Amino acid sequence: MRPPGALGAGPHVLEADGIRIAFGTRQVLAHVYLRVQTGQVVGLLGRNGSGKSVLLQTVFGARAVPDASVRVNGRRAVPAFMQPGLINYLPQTPLLPPGVSLRQAARLLRVDVEKATAGFPELRAQLRQGPGELSGGTARLLEVLLLLHAETAFSLFDEPFSGIMPVHVEELAREMQQAKQRKGILITDHRYAVVLPLCDVVYLLHGGRLQKLGPDPRAELRDYGYLAT
Repeated sequence: MRPPGALGAGPHVLEADGIRIAFGTRQVLAHVYLRVQTGQVVGLLGRNGSGKSVLLQTVFGARAVPDASVRVNGRRAVPAFMQPGLINYLPQTPLLPPGVSLRQAARLLRVDVEKATAGFPELRAQLRQGPGELSGGTARLLEVLLLLHAETAFSLFDEPFSGIMPVHVEELAREMQQAKQRKGILITDHRYAVVLPLCDVVYLLHGGRLQKLGPDPRAELRDYGYLAT
């Protein structure tokens, strides 16, 4: 059942711009325009410290930035997380408190946990455990699955493949491809070999500027020195 006030059937478009952030004298974000629509996986790439996490936090609404504009279908949505059914966000740090079991978290998120773990049946025996009782990679995988299957129009993921066993990475990538049929996904991760094949659109955050890459993002990333030639 869709939560009260949630967005109806798509397509929906999430946009963000006007985001300017400086740490001391260093301008982290200055020239930013980001667009994600339902039916897309959008990659946000860049080096450590380039501002990717800050940008995700700002779009989600966890970081208040004066003059930042976040819009859904052209209408202002600041902070975005306050609008039911609009957006969820996985930070780099653990998402769920240690005292909440994965099964309880699924109920809070209105997620069918059996459906969410259909591709990972070996994990179901651990759903009664809390994140603190699991390995870091297993907890991370289950958090990603819960957010993918939650009824939001958009999901933001900061390093979702971090610590996940190689045997699970391919299946998780397939889950993301399936999830994009009903939502828009924005993902930043340093595992470019995994992320790039998933993406319909790729942005590069470089020197405070967000640049949308062309149809051959690997070539441009090589030119910028992000991929080996």
